[in-house]
Amino acid sequence: MRELTVPAGRQPVASGGRELTVATYRVVTRLPLEQAVSAIAGEQSTGTFVSVAGETDELRARHSAVVLDMTEIPAPITEPLPGSRGDRPLHAALVRIGFPLDNTGPSLTNLFPVVAGNLYELRELAGLKLVDLELPDAFGRAYLPAGHAVEGTRRLVGRPSGVMIGTIVKPNVGLRPSDYVDLVLELGLAGADFIKDDEVNADCPPAPLAQRVRAVTGALDEVERRTGRRPMYAFNISDEPDRMLRNHDLVVAAGGTCVMVNLNVVGFPAVAMLRRHARVPIHAHVTGIGALSRHAGLGIGHVAYQKLARLAGIDHLHCGGFHSKFYVTDDDVAAMVAAVRTPLLGGFPCLPVLSSAQWAGTAPVTLERTGTDDLLVLAGGGVLGHPDGAAAGITSIRQAWAATVAGVPLHEVDSPELARALAHFGGVVAR
Repeated sequence: MRELTVPAGRQPVASGGRELTVATYRVVTRLPLEQAVSAIAGEQSTGTFVSVAGETDELRARHSAVVLDMTEIPAPITEPLPGSRGDRPLHAALVRIGFPLDNTGPSLTNLFPVVAGNLYELRELAGLKLVDLELPDAFGRAYLPAGHAVEGTRRLVGRPSGVMIGTIVKPNVGLRPSDYVDLVLELGLAGADFIKDDEVNADCPPAPLAQRVRAVTGALDEVERRTGRRPMYAFNISDEPDRMLRNHDLVVAAGGTCVMVNLNVVGFPAVAMLRRHARVPIHAHVTGIGALSRHAGLGIGHVAYQKLARLAGIDHLHCGGFHSKFYVTDDDVAAMVAAVRTPLLGGFPCLPVLSSAQWAGTAPVTLERTGTDDLLVLAGGGVLGHPDGAAAGITSIRQAWAATVAGVPLHEVDSPELARALAHFGGVVAR
């Protein structure tokens, strides 16, 4: 790989003692790399397509972005983005650009348009992905970290150690409030730690949120009365910000212990607002993440994304799943879990959530690739599609994890629930 530097005439005048937010990009271009990277630094700080009178040397010294370093890498794509300029073969680099904190302050609302704004439209770029962020300490002082994360969630669900196992209400939509009662009772009595609404089912018919909250919390009360444990149910409160706060209060007043938001729908600043208000864990679903991250030459990578999400104060974050039904590879998922478990600004803990085609048979690869059971594993079809019912589905996953932690191969476990799961799902979801 070739180290590159930007010619002096294209660099900001000076970085001086300025505190910087550093964004790492994977840049692809058909122009000289230095020209393409300079366009990013200029467009996202003090420059535009022509010189303007107000862009003085003094202003640039205080507010222009600085290209810190570039390392040439193989181009990750073979076709350029539409409208890109240049006639050279595609070439690429990992580029670190520093944006002065004075330009944004410690604000998610101001930061996002700088590090992931109009730069995607630049014709100098044939591909661009934000892959990492290095945030100044001021962001850690400006935002509240998760209020519960791993340890708080364990306390609320009564699972002091070991993997936490849950499921998603299925069918996604179409159930009536009375249907939730029966399902939550079955899952809770079977030992589920966690149950959640689907991302497509918030405050909408045929089970409006207020009716669903009453039905579900009543069922949870019954589970707690009969077992002494109360599963956590994540109610999808995604909505306009003012309604989202009211939805949170509705859940808490009824005895609920978790709320869920569709992070990409409501936005990071709205989640930060909810965190300042919240009294229960915030479960963050990443519906729509593929539009941001799936293409190798466009969007925002998972590592950068999870930092923004955690800074907003979420307690749980979806990280994909091993042997998933979606596009992510096992390497992608392992990297995402590792990133979420890495302290951010000295803290901001978060519970990694694994979902998408998870079942008893994915326990071994999950433990092997993550090295931890500080996880929330959600299995929709893997629980509700078990041939002997949802209770057997929960039991099969619990048994699979116990065996995996003990180093026992799953096929050697004497368990009818696990054996049925292996026979039923084994040839269906494995890649």
